Amino acid sequence: MEKAIDSPFPVLGIAAWSGTGKTTLLAQLLPRLREVGLRVGVIKHAHHSFDVDQPGKDSYQLRKAGAEPMLIASRERFALMQETPDQEEPDLAHLVSMMAYHAPDLVIVEGFKTWPIPKLVLYREGIGDDSIMSGDWVQAVALSGSSPESLSPTVKRLDLNNSEAITQWVLEWLSAQPNITTS
Repeated sequence: MEKAIDSPFPVLGIAAWSGTGKTTLLAQLLPRLREVGLRVGVIKHAHHSFDVDQPGKDSYQLRKAGAEPMLIASRERFALMQETPDQEEPDLAHLVSMMAYHAPDLVIVEGFKTWPIPKLVLYREGIGDDSIMSGDWVQAVALSGSSPESLSPTVKRLDLNNSEAITQWVLEWLSAQPNITTS
């Protein structure tokens, strides 16, 4: 087994093929985790170029003109944009280290399927192949329908359509982590 990412807080991956419902599930989990007093950071992997600002806006123009990095801030939020043109894929260990300043109780990573982090795998029949449900880092699998392959006895089976049960599993998993820090 590969060595896990070193982090002062627990890191849990949500791994699934595109169209399975990762973002939908996270949108249901995050408020529930916040209700129990947890501060949860999220790192989302994007497979394409994206912009959080729009062409014609000052921040966009300054970034395109060469600002590295470009930070835009208001009293409601801030965003830091850093160009990474020579990077093939983002370095998850570096992104996790950037979360340390914020001292979250948990960081959930959406995507980054191949990184060595504990994972909750989501699987819907007919979307992607079922090999995603196996591996040393898979802790639980949330399925819609029956499992096309047998799961390891150490992997918890969950119902993908039961976000309350998934929330409970996340809380149980979190409480068993050695680097848990609660607010």
